[in-house]
Amino acid sequence: MINILMIEDDPEFSLFLGEFLDKYNIKITNYEDPYLGLTAGISNYDLLILDLTLPGIDGLEVCEKISKSYDIPIIISSARSDVTDKIMGLQIGADYYLPKPYDPKEMYAVIQSLLRRSKKTNKIDEESVFEYDKSSLTIYFKKNELNLTHAEYEVMICLLKNKNTIVSRDQIVNECESLTDSYSKSLDVIIGRLRAKLEDDSKKPKYIHSVRGLGYKISQ
Repeated sequence: MINILMIEDDPEFSLFLGEFLDKYNIKITNYEDPYLGLTAGISNYDLLILDLTLPGIDGLEVCEKISKSYDIPIIISSARSDVTDKIMGLQIGADYYLPKPYDPKEMYAVIQSLLRRSKKTNKIDEESVFEYDKSSLTIYFKKNELNLTHAEYEVMICLLKNKNTIVSRDQIVNECESLTDSYSKSLDVIIGRLRAKLEDDSKKPKYIHSVRGLGYKISQ
């Protein structure tokens, strides 16, 4: 059984989608109140389906809160058609943006695709020297917990979420509350401290790589 958390203030829509997905052994637990959804034991679910127009809080804020604390695939399901919402949602942690109305078969296909991708990522992570637990704000290197400042943790998480991909300085700053300016030397200082804690040679790095004019990349 695949367990999906849904935060959607339209009970008829959530019931309709839930009845369709139930045929494929997928169970939806919906919360109309987003604040209840945020405390619903998110780590116990395989995937999140999130509406944007919610009572009391914008869905984009909910998306950002969850993506920063949990490693869970997120599908934004919204009638809001502004491309800015779509771009913002994907930038702050959503994996897919499915505009309403849509055929439930399309939602099923997206769910299957994201869960397959998640399993592949987990398999790769098992072989990695890095592990992290967002719920406890902890990162492990070769099974040992790293002693990190909050700023160092934010930068490492940003790089690990985009492992083997170049991450621009702007993107790192946008995802890290501790940083405010991509041109500041503070990011370089943090990278230097992280390399020291990983015993990574800056001239011949094995883990954190600088890509001139583009940004940074973490491997392994």
